[in-house]
Amino acid sequence: MQITVVGAGIVGISTAYALAQEGHQVTLVERHLGPGEGTSYANGGQLSYSYVAPLAGPGVLSHVPGWLLRRDSPLRLKPSLDPALLRWGLRFIAACNRERADRTTRELLALSFYSRARMEALRAASPDLSFSFARRGKLVVYRDAAAFASARAQVGYQATLGCEQHALSADETIVREPALAGARGAIVGAIYTPDEDVADCHQLCVGLFNRLCALPNVALRFNTGVESLWVEGRRVRGVRTAHEPIAADAVVVATGVASAGLLGPLRIDPGLYPLKGYSISLPLGEGGAGSDGAPVVSVTDAARKIVYARIGRTLRVAGMADLVGWSDRLDPRRVQTLYDETRALFPAALRASDAGADAAPWAGMRPATPTGVPVVGPSPVDGLWLNVGHGALGFTLAMGSAGLLADLIARRAPAIAAAPYALAR
Repeated sequence: MQITVVGAGIVGISTAYALAQEGHQVTLVERHLGPGEGTSYANGGQLSYSYVAPLAGPGVLSHVPGWLLRRDSPLRLKPSLDPALLRWGLRFIAACNRERADRTTRELLALSFYSRARMEALRAASPDLSFSFARRGKLVVYRDAAAFASARAQVGYQATLGCEQHALSADETIVREPALAGARGAIVGAIYTPDEDVADCHQLCVGLFNRLCALPNVALRFNTGVESLWVEGRRVRGVRTAHEPIAADAVVVATGVASAGLLGPLRIDPGLYPLKGYSISLPLGEGGAGSDGAPVVSVTDAARKIVYARIGRTLRVAGMADLVGWSDRLDPRRVQTLYDETRALFPAALRASDAGADAAPWAGMRPATPTGVPVVGPSPVDGLWLNVGHGALGFTLAMGSAGLLADLIARRAPAIAAAPYALAR
């Protein structure tokens, strides 16, 4: 089958690779000059297979007023009459209940565990694929006793779904990650997951791109924006670019928040809105773990919604969720918050990086659905497939989403249930 995949971020390029491995004739179309140059470029770097609890939880709405009044709030909302934001917000509010949050957790865990299995299979089959992968474990640290109690309850629930997680006291947290010692007074405890990973998402995109370049059944069209989907009747015929149309038997839309603009004229609404996030990448020098002040274990500050991941000789600091429209322009105030929080939690790491002088601030537009569950599967247009809406979990869920979609396109029974990720759910 001739299949065009739109988008070469981690979700799109993983999909193209999975389809090419099955023998399809694949054309990968991307508006950027290279792979992984959008939201996949400098994300948090954490492969959080067990930490998938959705933003839309039962306690979230009570925190929103306080968040909106703080300059350093983990969530920021810019009032707007944008119909997409209004629709997204109403669906998000409807999802903020225990029943829906538990269901979302089950659905995301099923996809994330499948994604981990496919990532491990990829690494086993491609030992020369270098993307700074390391199994470091993950600590989610809590500053508030009530929030920590809720997290412990979530650990109990996720244990019934196959997760191995441990609740640690503040002292046990410091033993697990000594770099947190300076913040001992602010920490009440942590949830530790031993089998979580870190890696460089952009490096993996480049590695998969290089493998696609070597395959005879793959065509790569970069610096090529898709202007519209080519549809006749209710059947997709390909895509239209600024240069020429590209015919295809099937088209996969996997281009993040830009997917909404392509699907809108067809009245297909996967419920996407950008959750804008930020990152800085702090060079750690040559001192090595234990002497540079940076954590070895991946750390998530639950209250601040900021993650810290050691990726090679870099400390990636990323986080926040801004509902501020469709521009990826850097906000210096949000970047400064990342510096300030790093200085508070890991001051020695910031000093080791020369106060972050070469930290390469970055912003990305995470394509989120209101529930947090991505849309992976067919659309109402015959031959048009969707792989969108992974939010902050794009890196974590990419391999599993690609495998699920490849199964569905091949009309074979998928490895996991497909219904939870369908457009009409």
